[in-house]
Amino acid sequence: MKSVSLYVPKIKDFWFRQRCMQDPETMNYNAGYDICFSGYHYDTGCIDFPKSEWQKFEEKLKNPNFFYAYIVDEKTKEFVGYLNFNKRDDGSATMGIVIFSKFRGQGFMRPAISALFEKAKEKGVKVLTDTVPASRENALKVFFDFGFKKVDVFKSKKFNDNETVFQIEKTL
Repeated sequence: MKSVSLYVPKIKDFWFRQRCMQDPETMNYNAGYDICFSGYHYDTGCIDFPKSEWQKFEEKLKNPNFFYAYIVDEKTKEFVGYLNFNKRDDGSATMGIVIFSKFRGQGFMRPAISALFEKAKEKGVKVLTDTVPASRENALKVFFDFGFKKVDVFKSKKFNDNETVFQIEKTL
């Protein structure tokens, strides 16, 4: 199994977030949704993250209820993805995890989720939630292997077609 660590980036490291968000292969999971988000590209799922936004994001990292970190391959010291969670007042948190396209399928997601669990527990998170399209079978398998459960099923429009989406959660 891969060995990873989490690194809270400094503003000088935001180039990696920008690279991920501008890579159509990395962001393809995000494509085709009617998202009203500045800089969102419907056709690719990419999101603009220009240097003019970096200071604002750095400020967001200071919010004690928001955690964001790069996933670092301990062997090569490369950034391979990022993860985050937003803690709510009730102790639950929404989460996200993105593996950069060139590192997908190489065994980074499982150790990254384990590291996310540890950080979430440190921050007092009791329940992690995420929404994952049913079509992302590999990601769902990993989440279910970690004990996430389906708590809701709904339809969402992706490229004007109905897509089944699961809301999943894990009690820590």
